[in-house]
Order: sequence, then structure tokens, then C-alpha cells
Amino acid sequence: MKYNTIDFNHKTILITGGAGFIGSNLAFYFQENFPEAVIVIFDRFRSEETFSNGNLKSFGHYKNLIGFHGDIVCGDLNSPHDLQQLKEKYRFDYIFHEAAISDTRVYDQKIVMQTNVNSFYTILEMALETEAVLVYASSAATYGSQPSPQTVGREGPENPYGFSKYAMDQIAYRYMKEHPNMTIVGLRYFNVYGAREFFKDKTASTVIQFGHQILSGKTPRLFEGSDKIVRDFVYIKDVIQANIKACAPKKSGVYNVGTSKPRSFQDIADILQKELGTHYGTDYFPNPFTGYQMHTQADIRTSEEFLGYVPEWELEAGIHDYLGEIKRMYEEEVLHG
Repeated sequence: MKYNTIDFNHKTILITGGAGFIGSNLAFYFQENFPEAVIVIFDRFRSEETFSNGNLKSFGHYKNLIGFHGDIVCGDLNSPHDLQQLKEKYRFDYIFHEAAISDTRVYDQKIVMQTNVNSFYTILEMALETEAVLVYASSAATYGSQPSPQTVGREGPENPYGFSKYAMDQIAYRYMKEHPNMTIVGLRYFNVYGAREFFKDKTASTVIQFGHQILSGKTPRLFEGSDKIVRDFVYIKDVIQANIKACAPKKSGVYNVGTSKPRSFQDIADILQKELGTHYGTDYFPNPFTGYQMHTQADIRTSEEFLGYVPEWELEAGIHDYLGEIKRMYEEEVLHG
């Protein structure tokens, strides 16, 4: 499905973090709909390195790109040399900046700020020099525990990742003001789920995590009171829609990407069991986190007005569409990986 009237054929498109979840979905969107586009993926790819919390430092995985025919550059946002190579070899028309340390439980402020914020100046300058449209990943983590609905302009980040995205947004606003002819759009993703997220490991959505628990014959494990813990779960196809529509906004800015229809973790487990024909019930355990966010809901009024973004996937429909991929990843990666 094409989401707007832009013809990306014969355009040169950079996707940083293109071996990750959202980046790889963008790459295949362009490949399938605009076969004459030049698509360049820049990704660090995963290594065995981990943060102090035990999570991987990079989630980019080659398996997300099997079937991709464009250019692939293995590089690091923290390497000026790697970024300079991109600038010397290509002249980009569109830049989708998805690469980042996105783990909200990485508390090493220095590495998060270096990776997410310092590199953003280089990406902005690259877009400025080549007159490229820049669409970048912001995050609902900028809101912290602000009350719902979360609205752009009312932020309160509570971890280094959320603050780094908040800082990126402030830098982007300055560039928008200083360079009014630039097109810059930041997209604050809420809880995204869908194909190609498996290799995010522990940070993948509860949709695939619960799905794989059920497929393994286990009762889904949820925090006590999970019917009252709600999130704005948004399907990957709506996230791609938002990215494409962000290429021709009525106004540069920062916009929420969600459904504005929050659903509970209990809903996810129940929908999956209905889809899979199981009746395992639910295994509840105490929530170990203090200050846990109980309710998120994206205020998408400005996204609708200035991007033309209208979410198309209810949770039931998204999970139904995703189910075949959940089963495939369980078979190939969990059982035989």
C-alpha cells in the first residue's frame, strides 16, 4: 500500500538503523513499492557486546534484511569516519534516522547522549547540505509519567533515553526555526509491535513475548492488575504510514504516532489466546517496578492535522495480521534457532 503521492523512484533514501525493527520495515516498504529507489541502510549490526543490564548494545540483525537488494553500510553513529563515508558516497533525498540506543533501562548517560544526541547534529547537517527531507525517531519516553493523553509540549523524561530524545527534539526545533526551508519531522513512537521485532530480544513488544509463551504451552505471565495497565499499542504498518506521510507534512514539527486508543496488557494476552485457540488463563505476579507508568495514550490531533496520519489498525486486527509471523519466528528462531 502506498500512503501518499510522493514518487520515491529514482530518489536516494538513507535509513539509519535499517537492520533494526522499524528501519527494516521501511526498507522493504520502499523496495516493494518503489523498485527504482536507491535505498541505503546504515546499521551497526549486533555484536556480542552488552550493557550493564545484560541487554545487547545493538539489535540490528541480518535476518531482518534477507531479501533486501539495496546498499548496506555497516557503521557506527559514534564514528565520524563512518558518517563521513556516507556523505562522500551519496547525496540523499530522504533520510529516515531510526538508529539509536533505544533501551529505556540503559542508565549510562554518557553513552546514550553521545550515541543519540551528538550524532544527530551530523545527521541534521547532512540533511541541510543535501536539502534532504529528514524524518527521525523520537519517542513517547519523552513524556515520562505525564498524565494521559500525552501531548507534544508537555514532556517529563525520566530516563537517559527519554531525555536524549527530548534533547533531539529541542535541537530539531532550533533547526526548523533557523532553516525554515528544511523539512524535519520527529515521530514520537508509542508501543510499536509487528514483524521484524523479534531480534530486539527482551525489549520486543509484549505481543510477541506473550505469543511465544502461549505457543510454548505456557500460561502468559502478567503483572497483577494488568487489566488496569494500559498502553497505546500501535501496529508497525501504521508506523510506516506515519513515516511516509511525514515526508510531505503541512508543517515541520514533532508528532505522536499511536492510536489514541489505549489497551491493556490483559487484552493482548486474551486476544492471542483467542487467536491461538488456547485457554491457559493468566499467571499473575507482583509488579517489581516502582513508579511504573500505568496509562499511555497518544494525543494524535496534530499528527492528523499536519501529517494526515490516521491509524488504521485496531489491536485485534493488528495481532491477527501479525500472527503468522509470530508463529514463523517461534518455529524458526525459538524452536530451531
